[in-house]
Amino acid sequence: MINTGKAVTQSTKKPATPVAAAPTLIASAFFGTAFGFFLQKGGVAKYHVLIGQLLLQDWTVAKIMLTAIIVGMIGVFTLHHFAKVNLHIKPTRIASNIIGGLLFGAGFALMGYCPGTAAAALGQGNWDALFGMAGLIAGSWIFAELSGWIKRTIDTWGDLGTVLLPDLLHAPRGVFVAGVALALTAILMLLRQFATR
Repeated sequence: MINTGKAVTQSTKKPATPVAAAPTLIASAFFGTAFGFFLQKGGVAKYHVLIGQLLLQDWTVAKIMLTAIIVGMIGVFTLHHFAKVNLHIKPTRIASNIIGGLLFGAGFALMGYCPGTAAAALGQGNWDALFGMAGLIAGSWIFAELSGWIKRTIDTWGDLGTVLLPDLLHAPRGVFVAGVALALTAILMLLRQFATR
């Protein structure tokens, strides 16, 4: 079971009123817009870049993802260590993860966009992303309709609960995070050195 952090106090406040929630919505809109802007500027809202990654010809997506994982992992675990954030770990469910990953990968390969890059592509005027967005909405509706059945069946196959790799490996989290960050940084440097794009 995951320890959510000793020093982080659970809030006893009542849910925010709609007026009080406005700053949160504004902040969400700001950070969502910034995320889309950086996706577009990084080049990963372009169809040929994404397909190039799937064909192992253009490594732009891998470089951006590795950088995001390194920075995000160090940032989140550092903030958690100093009790500034709680970890909200999704349960590891082997069958659901495999099936979901295969569906995601198939959709990505067929459409040439993932959900985030499809929205960024639509924002830059790539109208082909509209078909993908329609598929995302349809898929979300189908998932919602089947969610009760999925919870009773597929979610129970290989349900490991809320676990982290360092806990499974009985390794101190700080040591694990530092080791993985160094390994991913080495891979990133190799990609920068030897990948043409």
